[in-house]
Amino acid sequence: MYRKYIKRLLDIVISLTALVILSPVMLIVAILVRCKLGSPVIFHQQRPGYQEKVFKLCKFRTMTDERDENGELLPDAVRLTKFGKMLRATSLDELPELWNILKGDMSLIGPRPLLVKYLPLYNEFQKHRHDVKPGLTGWAQVNGRNAISWEERFEMDVYYVNNQSFLLDLKILFKTVAVVFKHSDINSSTDATMEAFTGTKSEE
Repeated sequence: MYRKYIKRLLDIVISLTALVILSPVMLIVAILVRCKLGSPVIFHQQRPGYQEKVFKLCKFRTMTDERDENGELLPDAVRLTKFGKMLRATSLDELPELWNILKGDMSLIGPRPLLVKYLPLYNEFQKHRHDVKPGLTGWAQVNGRNAISWEERFEMDVYYVNNQSFLLDLKILFKTVAVVFKHSDINSSTDATMEAFTGTKSEE
C-alpha cells in the first residue's frame, strides 16, 4: 500500500508545498547563479529513472563554462567555483528537482539518478537500483554520500529497494537534514566531484 499509493501521494504533497514555501529562496538562488555563473540558470541533463526510463533532471548550475584554447571544457575542479561549492554543500542546487518529483520522474526518497552512460556498466545486482524511482535523497546519501565507493553506494541503493518502507523513508529524511546542516561528504576524497563510474570488476 505504501509503495504503490501512499509514497506517491506524499511526494506530490511535499514537493508542491516545498515549491511554494521555498519559491523566494529559489528566486534568490536563481538571481545569484545568473550573476555569478551566467546563463542558463537551470542545468538540464538526461538521467535514467524507474526501469531505466530516461528523463530530464533539473538543477541549479554550479560550474562555469570555461574552456581551453581548443574549445574543450576545463576540468570540474577548475569550473567549480567557490559559490558553486557553497550551493552543493547546502544542497541548494538540488531544489529544482522538486519539479521532477511533482511531475513523477523522481521521488523524495530513492537512489540518486546517475548518468545515462553508466547504464551498460551496471552488473545484474546494481541494475536493481532502477526498480524504484530515483530520489532527491537516499540511503547512500545519508551514509557517506560522495565519500564512499561506487560499490558501497550501489549496495546501499539496492538495500533501499529491497527494504523500502515509510519508517525507512522517515529515517532517511531526518538523516538528510543532519547531513545537509553538517555539509558532510559533499566531495569524494580524491576529486572535486565524484569520480566517474567505470564498472565493477568481477571476482573470478
